[in-house]
Amino acid sequence: MARIVEKGASRTAGLPPGTAVHVGKAREAPVRIRVLDYDPSELREIEPEPVEEYFAFRETATVTWINVDGIHDVELVEKLGKEYGLHPLVVEDIVSTEQRPKTEVYEKCVFMVVKMFHYDEKAGEVVVEQLSLVLGSGFVLSFQEREGDVFDPVRERIRKGKGRIRHMGADYLFYALLDAIVDGYFGVLERFEEKIDRVEESLAGDPRPSVLKEIHDTKRGMIFLRKSVWPLREAIASLHRGESSLISAETAVYIRDVHDHTIQVIDTIESFRDIVTGMQDTYLSSVSNRMNEVMKVLTIIATIFIPLTFIAGVYGMNFKFMPELDWRWSYPVVWLVMAAVVVWMVVYFRRKRWL
Repeated sequence: MARIVEKGASRTAGLPPGTAVHVGKAREAPVRIRVLDYDPSELREIEPEPVEEYFAFRETATVTWINVDGIHDVELVEKLGKEYGLHPLVVEDIVSTEQRPKTEVYEKCVFMVVKMFHYDEKAGEVVVEQLSLVLGSGFVLSFQEREGDVFDPVRERIRKGKGRIRHMGADYLFYALLDAIVDGYFGVLERFEEKIDRVEESLAGDPRPSVLKEIHDTKRGMIFLRKSVWPLREAIASLHRGESSLISAETAVYIRDVHDHTIQVIDTIESFRDIVTGMQDTYLSSVSNRMNEVMKVLTIIATIFIPLTFIAGVYGMNFKFMPELDWRWSYPVVWLVMAAVVVWMVVYFRRKRWL
């Protein structure tokens, strides 16, 4: 289930452009900032307390990744933004969690907003949060709403020096983070696929009203996922088209691969939406067919009892000159006639294949 953030866009109404105001769910947890600073031969991983200590990495020749967990401390985000030369509009978008996925290219940086999905095993639900990425000359800044992300494989590759990440620039790190986010979509889609399989099994058995609720929940999740991923396709496309000099031609090739993965995610979402819509139609058809079967049985029973009711009604009038009332065998004869009517009607219905 997707997390629903508090509405807060009205808090920025009437303020000048570039005014940083936190929009989103209020949080009290302290902000955590982690730094990974590396080159091919050396790696430093620290969590200094004063925000000013992060400014020392600004002029180094290494690649610096500063990850901020928690954006509710607007003052801290503004300090980082000012030190690393971020435009005020970028800082405003970072602290607003209701942004649409997008890419904005500035003279000194590339700013990107994406929706990050990961599955919380403890809660048993899909967690969604906004992630802001900033690519600059020799550094990458990432801002997320709270701790917990999909970047652990990237951190391990940096720590162990696996692959080419330690030998490439900040643009490759930017790509690696973006690739981890898109890969996280596939993990979420696998969860949806498992849920769809369970619902299909329930439909094949005895579809209950709870199945319809699961179908609606799955469909809502697909719509939300589609709204988050669909604009990301164009946002990534603008990166590999070479709109920024901060992204090298070599890295642009990898970003194009991420773009292909994004299209694959969108195609999978559309396929799942069609399947879920088909399951909804199947459920309604199953319920309708079951209702038709019930009505068919009730109609046949009522039809059988119509002539029996007629016969019982005739002989229940108790007129004085009804000769059958004085016959000794009239009672069993009436029962035989009624039984014969029932047998004849059942045989007739079977020949018509109504039974």
